[in-house]
Amino acid sequence: MTTVPLPYRVTAVSAETADCVSLEVAPVGRALPEFSPGRFAMVYAFGVGEVPISVSAIGAGPRLVHTVRAIGAVTGALCRLRAGDTIGLRGPYGTGWDLEAAAGLDVLVVAGGIGLAPLRPVVRHVLDHPGRYGRLRALLGARTPADLLYGEELEHWRRASAQVEVTVDRPGPGWRGSVGVVTTLLDRVDWRPDRTEALICGPEVMIRHTVRALLARGLPARRVQVSLERNMRCGTGHCGHCQLGPLLLCRDGPVVGYDRARPLLAVREL
Repeated sequence: MTTVPLPYRVTAVSAETADCVSLEVAPVGRALPEFSPGRFAMVYAFGVGEVPISVSAIGAGPRLVHTVRAIGAVTGALCRLRAGDTIGLRGPYGTGWDLEAAAGLDVLVVAGGIGLAPLRPVVRHVLDHPGRYGRLRALLGARTPADLLYGEELEHWRRASAQVEVTVDRPGPGWRGSVGVVTTLLDRVDWRPDRTEALICGPEVMIRHTVRALLARGLPARRVQVSLERNMRCGTGHCGHCQLGPLLLCRDGPVVGYDRARPLLAVREL
């Protein structure tokens, strides 16, 4: 891990939705240490600033992919990048998804909106190791059908034996899928609470309701992992902006076991 940004060149840009792009980047010189699913980098747009962005794919060698949604000055600048442009990266920071805890179990991925990005490497990892994990189920929510990430890749996941269910808040013309909150999808999949590890990422209110629904169906809290978000600025635990109770999420998170996160989620995000 380095606290000084290293130069990375954008090698490919993929438009995911109207306000989200995926940036594939490769080091110009020295590479950052290896990332694991769920960890993040501080991504620096030169002359604008930096923001924490989780890896949405870990490519061959030192290549990384970050999926960015344009919601502010820095993310807007990142979404305007083109192949050949240079950014700064430092990291990796934070905790990743505990895939060892899921070994031998079915894996239930629940994502809302851009919360699918940090879980995408998990799905790929589980599909790449079919003998290590049981059945993979992915429950995905989006604002509209046009806001759903990685549409073509979802079909690949289905062909690779994953059960993928999608719901949207506002259906568009021709939409024949589910409408409503992501928890409604729990009744559409056949899963066993006694042999499932759940990994959840999305808006905090969605995490609360999803965990409540899972626990009500008998899933133990120790079998639930959540990715939490607060205002991260330094990535090293020094500035304190991402404090949530006793945790500094850039250091102790963002992935936290729900048995540890349960009392902290009572503190509403500002």
